[in-house]
Amino acid sequence: MADFTLRTTETDLTVTAAGVDIARYAFDPGGAASEGPKPYLHPVRALDGAELTAFRPWDHRWHKGLQMTWTAVSGQNFWGGPTFQRETGYVPLDNVGRMRHDGFTATTETDTSVSFTEQLTWITQAGDDWFAETRTHRFHGLDTDRGLWQLDFSSTLRNIADRELELGSPTTEGRPNAGYTGFAIRMPRAWTGGRVLSVDAEDADALMGAETPWLALSGEHDEVDGGGTVLVFAGSSTGAPPIKWFVRSEPFPIMSPSASFDEPIVLAPGEEVSLSHRHVFGDRVWTVDETRALAAELAP
Repeated sequence: MADFTLRTTETDLTVTAAGVDIARYAFDPGGAASEGPKPYLHPVRALDGAELTAFRPWDHRWHKGLQMTWTAVSGQNFWGGPTFQRETGYVPLDNVGRMRHDGFTATTETDTSVSFTEQLTWITQAGDDWFAETRTHRFHGLDTDRGLWQLDFSSTLRNIADRELELGSPTTEGRPNAGYTGFAIRMPRAWTGGRVLSVDAEDADALMGAETPWLALSGEHDEVDGGGTVLVFAGSSTGAPPIKWFVRSEPFPIMSPSASFDEPIVLAPGEEVSLSHRHVFGDRVWTVDETRALAAELAP
């Protein structure tokens, strides 16, 4: 019996492992233009069935599970919500773009993994095509004894506009410690105040903007007894800036390995940037020593 199975509808894919629907990928989700419509993973679940992602929380309606996005792109906003400007702070603008799913180019199912690769187009609110993206999700590493599974994500963005494009963040626009962008996960509100851990630190504030190979956030669930852990590896970027972490457990739990935290990536027409990251989802709160041992063992 295969570790993972995949089923498809006209708007989403669902991955199942050990009898649990561990992830739903909504590739044609619709939604309000102000929320930057784009594909997302939600719910993402641990093997005990507990949800590890949040969807449209009241504080940020455009936060939708685990999704690839970008906050500041040459004046455009593919994240959703208001845009940070150096002179005015956050203001709602008619600049929120969307990502169109153009189709799957490959779907692979083996005894130990499933993966799918898709093509997308990033379109500004004015209707201009700015990026062609090739994106792959690979679900693997099922370990029922230790209660975990793994997701590898990769993306290549190619500038298809007729102008140079700058990929930045609110921090590159002047707001300190707000470099959120890239492959970002919003976790359940019950995890607010959860433990954030790295190779050698346990302080979320100190880890904001840090360069470290991985972060893990653990928290206790509502409704379901016990807790869980999400371990994220910084991975790689072909862009010039180093990957730095955007992470909070207060006032809400969120993590993203940002490829343009405080320094933009500039792409001329036809140029590309590629990213890759790994997430590990655990069905309990790992100890500090256990987390660090698993991070060393499961590093890509």
